[in-house]
Amino acid sequence: MAPSKTLTQALVRLALMAALVGGSLGIALFSAAVVFSSIPTPNQVAVVQSTAVFYADGKSLIGNIGEIQRVDVDIAEFPDHVKYAVLAIEDKNFYEHGGFSPIGIARALFNNLFSDTTQGGSTITQQYVKNAYLTQEQTIIRKLRELVLSVKLETMASKDEILENYLNTAYMGRSAYGFESAAQAYFGKSVRDISLAEGAALAALLRSPGGYSPENNAERLENRWNFLLRQMVNQGWATEAEKEVTTFPKFKPKRVNRLGGPNGHLLAYVRAQLDDLGFTEQEIELNGLQVVTTFERDAQLALNKAVREVGPRPWSSGLRIGVASVRVGTGEMVAMYGGRDYVADQFNNATQARGQAGSTFKAFGIAAALEQGIGLNTTWNGDSPAKILDYKLNNLGKVSYGKVTLLNALEVSMNTPMVALGAIIGPEQVVQAAVRAGVPESTPGLLPVLSAMIGTASPRAIDIANGYATFAARGQVADNSAIKEVKNSSGSVLWSFTPNPQQAFATEIADELTFGLRRVVTNGTGATAQGVGRPVAGKTGTSDDNLSAWFVGYTPQIATAVMMVREDETGRAISLRGTGGLANVTGSSFPARIFTQYMRDAHAQLPVIEFPRRTKIGDTTDYSTYFIGGGIIPPEEDGSGLDAPTSEELELNEVP
Repeated sequence: MAPSKTLTQALVRLALMAALVGGSLGIALFSAAVVFSSIPTPNQVAVVQSTAVFYADGKSLIGNIGEIQRVDVDIAEFPDHVKYAVLAIEDKNFYEHGGFSPIGIARALFNNLFSDTTQGGSTITQQYVKNAYLTQEQTIIRKLRELVLSVKLETMASKDEILENYLNTAYMGRSAYGFESAAQAYFGKSVRDISLAEGAALAALLRSPGGYSPENNAERLENRWNFLLRQMVNQGWATEAEKEVTTFPKFKPKRVNRLGGPNGHLLAYVRAQLDDLGFTEQEIELNGLQVVTTFERDAQLALNKAVREVGPRPWSSGLRIGVASVRVGTGEMVAMYGGRDYVADQFNNATQARGQAGSTFKAFGIAAALEQGIGLNTTWNGDSPAKILDYKLNNLGKVSYGKVTLLNALEVSMNTPMVALGAIIGPEQVVQAAVRAGVPESTPGLLPVLSAMIGTASPRAIDIANGYATFAARGQVADNSAIKEVKNSSGSVLWSFTPNPQQAFATEIADELTFGLRRVVTNGTGATAQGVGRPVAGKTGTSDDNLSAWFVGYTPQIATAVMMVREDETGRAISLRGTGGLANVTGSSFPARIFTQYMRDAHAQLPVIEFPRRTKIGDTTDYSTYFIGGGIIPPEEDGSGLDAPTSEELELNEVP
C-alpha cells in the first residue's frame, strides 16, 4: 500500500472520529442544555391581554382597552380551517417533529446561500419561543437558545397548547397580536366566525404583516393566499372544490387610531365605569377582561348614521351634538353619541356637555301638577306678555293664545300658562319631580325658582333621557349602566348588572303625562317624530337666545334625548343661529330629525307596542284668572326688556 494512500485513509479516519466525537459531544451538550435549562418568564406580549369590549350580543367587538391588542382564544374554539391554514403555510409537520426541523433548517440554509430569496426554517414551536421568551435579534447565540428552549418546551407542553399559544401571540399587523384581535381588526368579527378565505388571508400575513398588508400590498398578499390554499389541498386539509369556490376576502379599512370616530367615546365611557366599579388599572390594561356592554350594535350604527345624514351641514365650529338612548325600565344604555371623533375631542357631548333644558323641563312640572290634582283639562291664560308674581315673561314671538287648556299649552309649548302652573304648585315641586325622575340634584341651575318650569337648568343629554325613561316606564326610575357583565380571561363572571327600578311616580301620573307628550307629537311641536312610524311621546326644547335645542322622546321600549349646543374657542356658550343654514335652530329642526331617523331604525326589529291607556286624573278648574290684578300685563305696558323664555310656537311652521 502506497504511503500517500495510507496517510489519506488515516486522515479520513481521524476526521470521522473527530466528527463523531464532536457530534456526540455536541449532542451531549445540547441534551444537557435541554435538561438543565428552564423556561423563562414569558414577555409582556405573551401574557398581557387587553380588555375586550363587546356590544350587547357578546360577539361584536366595539374595541379594546389597553396598549397591547391581544385576546386569548381556546384552541378548541379555533375553526379547523384556521388551524390548517396556519400549519399549511408555516409548519405542515408540526405534529410530527420534536420542536425543530433539521430538514427545514438545512433547506432554508441552502436557499439562503444559493438563491436570491431568504427563507426561514423555524417551526411553529421555535416561532412561539422567539415571540414569548426571546428577542428578535439575529445572532447565533439567540438561535441556539431558541433551539434549546423549543425542545425543552415540547417536553413540557402538548402540541395543542403550543399551537394555541402561538395563535394567540403572533403579531398580525394593525397593532393586533393573535388571531382573535387580528380577525376583529381585518374583518370585524371573532376568529370563531371567520371563513376559510378569511382564515387563509390571516395565515398568509404571518410571514410579514407589513410586507403583505392588504392596504399596501394586496396583490402580493393574494398571491401568497393562493399558494396557501394550494398547500392546504396538497395536505388534504381542503378539497379542490372548496379551493375553487373560495374568493379573496374583503378587508375592513385600516383605522388610523383605535379610538377614532364616535365609538371611541363608548370605550372611554366603559373604561370610566370600570374604574367606578373598582377594577384596578392593571386589571383593565393587562388582565384580559371581557366586557359585554348594554350598547346595541345596530342601534349604535343607526345613531351614528342619523347624526351624519340629517344633522347640520356644514358642521359649524364649536358645535356639540350629544345623544343618549336608554332602555326603558332597566336604565341600560342602548346607544350614545358623544362626538364625531374621540381622538380629536375627548369631551363626551352626551355625558359631559350641558345645555339649558328649555321646554323639555315642562314634563317634570306637569308631573308634579298631576300629583296635586291639577289635570290636563284645566284652563289657563295663554296671553303674552305676563307677570307671574314678580317674574315677567313672554311666549315666543309675544303671541297671545287667550284661554287654553293645560294640554294645549303643552302641545304648543306656551310659557305663560306653564310658569303660572309652576307658581301654583310651587317651584320646589318642579325641582323635586325632576330629581325623582332621574335628573341629578347637582345639575347647574336646578333651583326652586319660577323659571325652573321652563328649563333654566342645564342638564346633560343622559340626564334628560333618564328622566323621560322614568315616565316611559310608568313611573319607575332606574340607574344607568353601560356594562352588562364583566368576565375574566377564563370566562368567569366578575360582575353583572342587575336593574333595580324604583317607583318614583304613580303609574296613573306617568300614563297621563305620556298622553300629553303623545299629543305633542300628534298635534304639536313634535310632529316630525311621527316619522318613527309607531307610538311616540316627546317634547321639543329651545332655550333663550337659541343657546340650546333639544328633542326628547320615547316609545314603550327606548327613551332618547338629543341635545345641540355651541361654544366659542374659550368654551363659552354661543347661539346656534345660522347652524346648518337655519336662522333659528329649534328642537323640531335638527334634534327632532336626528331623533326620528335614529328611533325609526333602532326599532326596526322591535315589535310595535302601544302606550297604556290614560286614566283621566286631575280637576278641570279654570285657572285663567288666577293672577289677574297681579299678573297679566296690559299690552301698552309691555316694553321690550321683558324676559322672553322660549317656547316652540315657531316650530309648528318648521320644515321637517
